[in-house]
Formats: sequence, structure tokens, C-alpha cells
Amino acid sequence: MALRWAAFLALALALVMLATHGQANPINYREALAKSILFFQGQRSGTVPRGQQQQQITWRSSSGLSDGRLAQVDLTGGYYDAGDNVKFNFPMAFTTTMLSWGALEYGKKMGSELGNARAAIRWATDYLLKCATATPGKLYVGVGDPNDDHKCWERPEDMDTVRSVYFVSASNPGSDVAGETAAALAAASMVFRKIDPKYSKTLLRTAKNVMQFAIQYRGAYSDSLGPAACPFYCSYSGYKDELVWGAAWLFRATNDVYYFNFIKSLGANDAPDIFSWDNKYAGASVLLARRNLVDNDKNFEPFSHQAEDFMCRILPNSPSSSTRYTQGGLMFKLSESNLQYVTSITFLLTTYAKYMASSKHTFSCGNLPVSSSTLRTLAKSQVDYILGVNPLKLSYMVGFGTHYPQRIHHRGSSLPSVRAHSESFGCEGGFHPFFYSLNPNPNVLVGAIVGGPNESDGYSDDRTDYSHSEPATYVNAAIVGPLAFFAGSKTP
Repeated sequence: MALRWAAFLALALALVMLATHGQANPINYREALAKSILFFQGQRSGTVPRGQQQQQITWRSSSGLSDGRLAQVDLTGGYYDAGDNVKFNFPMAFTTTMLSWGALEYGKKMGSELGNARAAIRWATDYLLKCATATPGKLYVGVGDPNDDHKCWERPEDMDTVRSVYFVSASNPGSDVAGETAAALAAASMVFRKIDPKYSKTLLRTAKNVMQFAIQYRGAYSDSLGPAACPFYCSYSGYKDELVWGAAWLFRATNDVYYFNFIKSLGANDAPDIFSWDNKYAGASVLLARRNLVDNDKNFEPFSHQAEDFMCRILPNSPSSSTRYTQGGLMFKLSESNLQYVTSITFLLTTYAKYMASSKHTFSCGNLPVSSSTLRTLAKSQVDYILGVNPLKLSYMVGFGTHYPQRIHHRGSSLPSVRAHSESFGCEGGFHPFFYSLNPNPNVLVGAIVGGPNESDGYSDDRTDYSHSEPATYVNAAIVGPLAFFAGSKTP
């Protein structure tokens, strides 16, 4: 095991040397931070603001302006989740929670980008508020038929597929999507608490109501929505993790012991080695561990143990590690859109390291000592890999560096903009020649992080290979915090 750790350290050192000597300049984390947030402007649904200051990605225009009309409600706004034109609230709410968590933990390190992060959060929460309050007894959880949408390759500004509306209710429950929505609104309420108290109170009040709905009417939204949720965003991990996650965020936002007691009533959590839009256990453990490490509350010590067990399953040198790493040093969890897991887990690494540093806390994985710097070193290696310190010397963030993906799986990016070509291409009109073209996308989706390389550190830059070339909001949302952390650190 010592040899394994030594090999990893040697690899990490080599990657750092490549970053500092193989490039003209060290990695500009602040530039990467700005671009990671800018990406969200390219995912906007609804009425796009006028003026380049509010909408710097100028090839995007307004879209989805009739969303909600089939249910006679206003569901305009929010984000398209990835390269398609559907609004899936489950991953969108997770995106919002992670952006908010990043702003809460690292806002002071964001500098001038904090305002842009808040704007990205508010674009989502304005929409989520509509979904939660438009019709009593219903929580709207998506707009657009994903099965019809995936038959088309058209710009969001042109979409002519049916904008079906989906909801959960007492008779068709969705504790997972409701719990995540409650988490998003609660986390965001703290982001806006000082700068917009009225909006913050609205967010928190709605979060409480949605959480109560999640608790009272239990069930998985996948079971209620069927093909509108699966196989796109099935709740594979069940809904208990979202109940824990939502309650954890409401506890942090309110300090109401009701939520803490509710978490304890749910019993022991699973022992995950992943953190994502679907599985929240590790994130909840880290969030709750803050009370133990930062506030020195011993009642929360079990959550520190859970968080540390998770870290031991991630660290490459740990005797209980269940995480693979590529030859180039990238954490590799699953073959489809692997970078989503890398960014989410990296957020937990930097955040738990921050909590550990505040109390000079250390722990052990077997006979291996772990300090805050241990976690920071691993987190930095993952961020640096994404930004170009890898065998291909390819930045997996579009528009960052000189060598990055040119043919991402993204409708709006791959088709000429409305300004360049005013006529609609139609549902299937974008496939030929644009989808199958070998040419670079005409529009650069600055800041987008794609699904990433394969387990051999290879990347084909192929628009048709969505599992590697498609960006997604939840990939970017999770890296904003770590980028702010390293941008604001004197010795990252």
C-alpha cells in the first residue's frame, strides 16, 4: 500500500511539474472560475436578458416562452440540463444546491464572480419557486417530453416538440425530487439572506413546504413519471438520501432541531463511494459534519465518521479505497460522463478539508494518516487534470486554454445561431450536416465541462459520443466551489 501511495504522489508531482513548467503560465484558476459560471448563460431557458453585461453568451436567444401553457401555469425559465432542450428539475435542483453551497463556502474567495454566481443561482430558483407554488398540491418537476426531444437536433429557440408538463403530488409522490428541490431553495435562501432578505424568506418558506410534502407523501418520482424520468434521470438510489439531504439543508438554514431529529429517525445511511445528482448521502454527511468540526458540537460526530469513511473509499492510497484512477491520475467512477462524479467528489474533498483545517482535525484510513492537505492535494490533481494537466494536454473546459473540445454534444452550440441563420431548421433538420459534421461547433459554449475522457485517458472529440462529449449543468455546478477555493488560495 505504501508503494501505491508513493506511486500516486510521484504521479501528482509529475502533473504539478507539467502544470507549472509544461505551460507558459501556471493554471489561472480565477479565469476558469469565471468561465465555469459563464457557462450557465448558455443553458438558460426563458427570456434571455438584453445587453452583453447580463448575457455574454450572445449566440443564445429566448426560448421555451410557452413552457407551462399546457397546464395553464407559467413555467418559463430555468436551465436545460445538458445538450438537449428539456428541463429536468431533479438534476436542475441539485445544480442549484451545489452552486449555492459553493457560494456559501467560498463566496469570499470568488471576488467579483460572486455576483455572477448569485445570478446563476437566481435564474434557477426563480423557476423552482414557480414549480413549487403554481398549483396547490402539485410540484412541477419538468417541462418537455424527453423521448420526443431526443429524436430532434434543433436549437432551443426553434423547438417544436410538445412541451409536456410533469408534476408530482400526494397520489403520485416524488420524495426524491421534492427533497432535492427543498435543499436547493433552503441553500439558496442563505445565499440571499443578507442581500435580499425578502427573497430569502420566500425561498425558505417554500423550502419548508416542499420538504413537508416530501416527508408526508413518500415515493420515488421515477415510479410516478415512468418514461418521462427513466432512463434519463431515474432515481436509482431511492429517495431516502434526498430526505436526508433536504433535511440537512433545512437544518443548516433554520437550526430547527425538528430536521435533525428527522434525519436521525431515518436510521443509518448507506456507505457510498460516489456523490452525484442521484446519490446525496456523502454530501449530507459532509454538510452535517460541519457542525462537529467547525462548531465543535459532539452530537454531529457520527456524521464526521461517515464523511471520513467516504474519504477513505476515495483516497487512492487507502486500504478501504474502492475508487479507480486512470494512468494519468483521474478519478474514474463510471464510463458515462465520468467528470460529473469527479467534480462533485472534488467539491466534498475541498470542503471537508476546509472544515478539518478550521479545527486542525486529522483522521486515519487504517494505518494511513489523513490531513486537510491530503484531501486538498487530491482535489487539486483532479481540478488540474480537467483544466489540461493530463496525458493529452487537453482542457476539458471549453474555451479554457488553447486546446479544448471543439465538437461538443450540444444542440445550440453545434447549430448556427438565430442571428446567423434566422430560419428554423426543424426537428430533424440539424442532423445533416451539423450533427454528423466533422467541423468544430460554430458557437463556443465557454466554460462547459464535457463528460470527459475514457478510462485510458483517451478522448475522441466526437459530437455523436454523448457520454464523453456532452456538457451538463451539474458537472459545472460542482466545480465552481473548488475553483474558487484554489483561485483564492495563496498556495493552492
